[in-house]
Amino acid sequence: MSGIDIALWDIKGKHFGVPVHQLLGGPLRNEVQAYATGLYRRKSGNPLRYLAEEAAGYVVDGFKAVKLKVGFGVAEDAAVTRAVREAIGPDIALMVDANHAYDASAAIRLGRMIEAHDIGWFEEPVPPEDLAGYQAVKAALSIPIAGGECEFTRFGFRNLLVSRAVDIVQPDTCAAGGLSECKKIADMAEAFGIRYNPHVWGTGIAIAASLQLLAVLPTHTPNSLAPIEPMLEFDCTEHPIRQAVLTRPLEPAYGIIRVPDGPGLGIEVDRSALARFAP
Repeated sequence: MSGIDIALWDIKGKHFGVPVHQLLGGPLRNEVQAYATGLYRRKSGNPLRYLAEEAAGYVVDGFKAVKLKVGFGVAEDAAVTRAVREAIGPDIALMVDANHAYDASAAIRLGRMIEAHDIGWFEEPVPPEDLAGYQAVKAALSIPIAGGECEFTRFGFRNLLVSRAVDIVQPDTCAAGGLSECKKIADMAEAFGIRYNPHVWGTGIAIAASLQLLAVLPTHTPNSLAPIEPMLEFDCTEHPIRQAVLTRPLEPAYGIIRVPDGPGLGIEVDRSALARFAP
């Protein structure tokens, strides 16, 4: 459903000669801050060293925010989080993502051990079905709690929002129902005062679709003199297909990525690349 919906928005935009964000109501921004997703464990080496070095490299590349994968044991996660924070310094946003590795008790213990490191959010601390666990973690920690990449359509997100189990909701535009559903979910989240930062994974098509949506999302703190803007997740891990399927790759510059302003999604698919990657 998501793929068909995104394709139809692209067709409509190309038909009228305007970007999708214009059809969604008009852009509030033409560029978005990206945060670097990576920092995975490797088969060998000391994670305290290689993860700190990798994170520092993202800062050199211009990223102002990075996300660390946790879920490898509370003590190790706490040590690695500290090492990464020391490597990137106090001015770079640091988020952690457990991919629902823990139960509420372990997640709370880890959260309390890393709270002092100014964590931007704690993503998927417990399994997505455990709304009570999310609520317990959220109540116990000062770190904002994020989740939602495993939920689908506005009907699936209704309980997540009504229960106020998260501070930040993260629908995946290419999984939760496409641009049509995700715009509805974003409107629902705004009504509940819950922040919206899309989960982004896959090819440049997923990046482009997410950018079109991010262009029209409201700021998280609209009445602030320094409003907090929604961010784009940018996967920095090795992925030979991600950008190869586009004739013009979508890459951030100094941590900022521009919203494509061409018709539709603002991208063109490289059909020859698709043929090269065909089985």
